[in-house]
Order: sequence, then C-alpha cells, then structure tokens
Amino acid sequence: MEFLHIPVLLEQCIEGLAVRPDGVYIDGTAGGGGHSFHIASRLGEKGRLISFDRDPDAVEAASKRLAQFPNAMVVHSNYSQMRDVLEGLGVGKVDGVLMDLGVSSFQLDEESRGFSYHSVDAPLDMRMSKEGMSAADVVNTFSCEQLAKMIFEYGEEKFARNIASRIVEERGKAPIMTTDRLADIVRESVPQKARRDKNPCKKTFQAIRMAVNGELDHLSKGLDEAFYSLKDGGRLAVITFHSLEDRLVKQRFAGWCRGCTCPPDFPQCVCGNKPQGRLINRKPIVAEQEELERNNRSRSAKLRIIERSAGADA
Repeated sequence: MEFLHIPVLLEQCIEGLAVRPDGVYIDGTAGGGGHSFHIASRLGEKGRLISFDRDPDAVEAASKRLAQFPNAMVVHSNYSQMRDVLEGLGVGKVDGVLMDLGVSSFQLDEESRGFSYHSVDAPLDMRMSKEGMSAADVVNTFSCEQLAKMIFEYGEEKFARNIASRIVEERGKAPIMTTDRLADIVRESVPQKARRDKNPCKKTFQAIRMAVNGELDHLSKGLDEAFYSLKDGGRLAVITFHSLEDRLVKQRFAGWCRGCTCPPDFPQCVCGNKPQGRLINRKPIVAEQEELERNNRSRSAKLRIIERSAGADA
C-alpha cells in the first residue's frame, strides 16, 4: 500500500509552528506522514511528535514512515478526541498543533475508497475511518429534502434540488452503489452549460463526503481541542481546502483574538475578557507558483496560524 499525500505549504507550516528541537507537537491529520516526517526530523532527543488519523490505512503508512524517529508515534483517533488521547498518554500542554484538512491523494486515487467521481465501477463509500455510514447509505436513504439541504449547504451547489430529485428518482429504479453511476446522475441533473464550464460532480461529491465523515462537526470540536491543548505561546496551524472550512477556522480564530465583548457604546470594558490568542498571519497563506506547478492540489489550500496568549482559559 502506498499512501501518498504530498504535504502542501510545507515550509510555511514548519516556519509558522516555530518548531523547536525540544518541543512537543501534534499532527492532527497524519495522512501519509508528509508533514509529520518534516516535524519529526527537526526534533531532538527531548522533543516529541504525536500524529493522529482516523483512517487505518493512514495510520499504518505514517507509522512506517516515522519508524526511524523514536520520539514520534501515530495514534488511530480523530483529532476531535485530542485532549482525551493526550491525557491517556500522560502528555500535558503542547508547543504546536498542525491540522491539514485535505483529503489525501491515496484516498482520492484508490478506487476502492470511493471518494473520486473519476472512478469507474468503484464502490460508493467515502468513509475515512472505514466504519459507520457510507456514501451509498446517504444517497439511498436520505429524503429528497435532506439530500438537497446537504448538497446545497456542504457543496454550495445551486442545482442541489435538481440533483437531489434526480437521485431519488434513479434510486427508485435500482440502488445507487457506485461512484460512476452517481456521477452520471449528477451530470444529467445540471444544465448543459454547467457541464461544459467545470466538472459538475465536484460539489455534490464533496457534500456527501463531508456528511459521511461529519467533517464540520469534527473540525469545530477539533479546533477547540487543539487550541486548548497549547501551552502559552504555542501555535495552531490549520490548512483548509474549501470555503466552509476556511470560514469556520477564520471565525474561531477571530473569536479567540477578540477579547472584550462589551457593546461598542460602553464607555469602558466591564466584561473583563482578554484576548486568548494572537493571529500570526492576518491573511491566509497560499501556495506560491512553484508549488502550484509541482502539486495542483495545493491550488485551493489556505493556511491560518494562531498563537495562544499567556493566561488563556483552558
């Protein structure tokens, strides 16, 4: 098994985390171990790296890649359970956390995982953990209203209702069990112009994948888990790949940096709230042209970094 995930914005992440040889770091999304490898290679004997992933294939691949580093380990767990895992390992606060929210190249390219709308006769799966509700379950059991809402909200697809209606109509003839059949249904549900301008399947497949894996719920909880696992001065770096993720990260970071919540017409602060964090970059960091030419999947990546302030609430 070759689990590939070319690490995007690698140097920017390492610089943003300010990796120290004796620090303790978390990679919340190990994938194939790309970012983890470069963090671990910068650690000394007293440093430590704990990488998380809910995909058992990723855990196996990253563990092999990091085997040369005695101070690195990979945990089979979702980053939304970070603090419980750290407590179980006897680890207190950490110096930095990285969360790369992209779907790995392996998951997209391995047809048996059912993530890609380019695959032919691949099972409609999309489960990162290989457990629980699959994409086929979603497509064949959700009501038309549920499907339309999911595709519109998670995929930001303006033809969501058309697509949902066509899915319900087609599954009435036979269950939708493969990625290529779903892709054909989506293409047939949108105007011809939309088919010419771009691949019309991307948004719907994204929406179903996000629903299957509960991605936004896990991200919301995971951001809190990560931020409140930091030491004073510790940093959280998050790479997002679409607007819903980036909006959530941006808003959460802004909330931690806000401080006073008194109405603007109050003559002085009475709430006593202080900023819990400081933005390292006010605008998201994006890939430079050299990286874009080397790795097309970095095109939509945005990196945001926040530093936890001294005395922030736990």
